[in-house]
Amino acid sequence: METRFQRIFLAAVLALGPSLAWAERDILEDIASPEVERRHVKESKLDSENFELGVFYGLFSVEDFGSNPVMGLTLAYHATERVFFEAAYGVTETRETSYELLSGSVALLTEDEREYRYYNLSLGYNLFPGQIYLSENWTFNTNAYIIAGAGNTTFAAQEYFTYNLGAGLRLYTTDWLALDISMRGHVFTHELLGREVQVNNLEARMGVSVFF
Repeated sequence: METRFQRIFLAAVLALGPSLAWAERDILEDIASPEVERRHVKESKLDSENFELGVFYGLFSVEDFGSNPVMGLTLAYHATERVFFEAAYGVTETRETSYELLSGSVALLTEDEREYRYYNLSLGYNLFPGQIYLSENWTFNTNAYIIAGAGNTTFAAQEYFTYNLGAGLRLYTTDWLALDISMRGHVFTHELLGREVQVNNLEARMGVSVFF
């Protein structure tokens, strides 16, 4: 009787064995291979062109002559992914000094002499290429950079050799369009107020540029 019971139990195990093995394999597959929903991100692709033409607008603080709107043009050549050269031209109209305002009748400069113009050639270096995520589906490439150079400033009917340095952030909105936010300092020496002084005129600007 015992032998017969053992035979029946063994036959049942052999019959159920494949089914149990398949069930165990399905459970292990579900645990090891969970279904994960993939997030599709559309990233801007950078244009392969090396030239960049831009316009900018901002605020220019001329020491002793107030803070004034500034506008200008830039042309850049990207030699590598890190290094670029930039030529810039800007113009602003300065205000009266505090001395002129308090005196009431003294004018240090004529209206034409109050125009402030500069141009320079600079070397830039991209420090931290990265990305900005604006939503779950949109991300944009960015470049934080430093820049330094030299050029010429025309102010008060005189010309001054000028050093410039600064830093900025460039955001690529499409493969041919970029936005740029930067701060620049323009350093030169003048004697407009009767003594030689070195000034550092600060410029904050925002620009838009196209690649071609």
